[in-house]
Amino acid sequence: MAYRNGNYTAFYVNEPFDPSPLGANATKDFYYYNTLRMWKGADAAFPFVDSHEKTYSVRDGSNWDLTLKPRLRERIRSSKNIVLFLSSITANSCALREEIDYAINDQGLPVIVIYPGYDTKESLLANGFLKKEVKNLWEKLPVFRDSMGKVPTLHVPMNKELIKKSLQDSDFMVGSKKESGIYRYNP
Repeated sequence: MAYRNGNYTAFYVNEPFDPSPLGANATKDFYYYNTLRMWKGADAAFPFVDSHEKTYSVRDGSNWDLTLKPRLRERIRSSKNIVLFLSSITANSCALREEIDYAINDQGLPVIVIYPGYDTKESLLANGFLKKEVKNLWEKLPVFRDSMGKVPTLHVPMNKELIKKSLQDSDFMVGSKKESGIYRYNP
């Protein structure tokens, strides 16, 4: 069994992949993933361990069944949780469905959901509960919506300090996860 110390980051990338030199970088959700990497680069103590760096890189044009899918699964198996960026541009792509389905339904990984359209704990909530607008984003990814009850899911805004706290929270790591359910930090 793989040593599970990484954070597997899932985000939407346009399909087919953008053939421009920017490739995946042309997709906004990829920008948010790069923000985590930037925070880690600027502060070695930032608790993000990028599972995508645990195997060699693949090209966007690689064969799905022979190269991409096995590589995603290998990275997920070395992860303690999944960090999902869910935004207004997220779409139900083949790769994102595979990542979420395998991570939750096969590997039982807890999910930290980051909502880039929100920046405070309070902005996610209405009357102490997740806003309807936040829950509506789950519809963009039915496999997540239908599977998230099987693992603990922590819902956080795009806020560096809250993300840092989330990544350090042992309740959202596969070896020490808390009971399945929907969680958020209270204001």
